[in-house]
Amino acid sequence: MNQSIEIPNSLFSRTIEGFGTINLRPFNLEQDIDIIYDWVTRPYATYWGMTTKTREEVIQEYRTLSSLPHYEVLIGMYKGKPAFLMEKYKASEDRIASYYQVKEGDFGMHILVGPPDHKIAGFTWNVFTTIQAYFFAQPHVARMVVEPDVRNEKIHALNKKAGFWYQKEIELPEKRAALAFCERADYEMSRNN
Repeated sequence: MNQSIEIPNSLFSRTIEGFGTINLRPFNLEQDIDIIYDWVTRPYATYWGMTTKTREEVIQEYRTLSSLPHYEVLIGMYKGKPAFLMEKYKASEDRIASYYQVKEGDFGMHILVGPPDHKIAGFTWNVFTTIQAYFFAQPHVARMVVEPDVRNEKIHALNKKAGFWYQKEIELPEKRAALAFCERADYEMSRNN
């Protein structure tokens, strides 16, 4: 039997049989910055683009992101501990809108899974599908948009498994990115597979 831990301010919760419960809660700068700084500056987080940032630069970045009305920074909790960082943004209000024809209901997503204490089979997949469930539980979300670095093979495999389809490569100031989308129907089909 899975035992879920009550998470204060939880916005979304998903229990996965044989795995446990993942909760999403709002990012709290004072409470979360130490762990986020640790994560984003580790070598494994190279595609996050902050490995050389100072603590103050990371604080400023998340203070800015948290203040944007079209941006949502969340912490994913698993067994009562922070397990991943997730950012959700309205595509029409973001720089990504300059790179493709934005539709109403397009929302972008960034995800960084924290370094594991130990390997848990299916962990990243369960995190990823929980994030999709969170997005598509909101009626105003019609389509998810992602723009990962073209070199990030692990995330491409995960995206494709989760129903994202790749449209084109784009040149962002800091990276060459693969622009991919997942509509509600794509998400439902990937769940059934």
